[in-house]
Amino acid sequence: MDTHLLSTFVAVARHGSFTAAANELGYTQSAVSQHIAALEADLRTPLLRRRPVALTDAGTRLLEHAEPLLLRLAAARADVTRLVAAPAEHLVVGASALALTGGVAGTLAAVRSRRPLVSVTVRVLERAAIAAQVADGTLDLGLVDGVAAPTDPLPLPDVGPLSAVA
Repeated sequence: MDTHLLSTFVAVARHGSFTAAANELGYTQSAVSQHIAALEADLRTPLLRRRPVALTDAGTRLLEHAEPLLLRLAAARADVTRLVAAPAEHLVVGASALALTGGVAGTLAAVRSRRPLVSVTVRVLERAAIAAQVADGTLDLGLVDGVAAPTDPLPLPDVGPLSAVA
């Protein structure tokens, strides 16, 4: 399966519209329609019902696989890019609301004092979004809160090879 076709399929499924997916992706509506037709031909089954746009059973099943696959591909790209990139001049931190403590603020201030040319941005997000955005490279660091025990760590979505520190 071509990942571009899969991305188009996910956009159509998310929006419930070929036109809205085309606007998001910067394609024409005709190109989106051709992508879906090519994916359906590859899989030899209809994935979407047209008018109104709705997933078939096969489309629902594919969507369950497609979103995690596309996220893992984005994570792999970000991982390799981070490996070969120059040291960051900008640090983007994502945190759930309760993970932003005075200790976090102090640590970020210490980073700024040691490396004054590094700018820091903090974004408050939901826990699942944080893990996904760290994996795909949108965030450099993610901080999440939750109830956990040393023997039962905080569950995070499987979005790629992430390092978790309690």
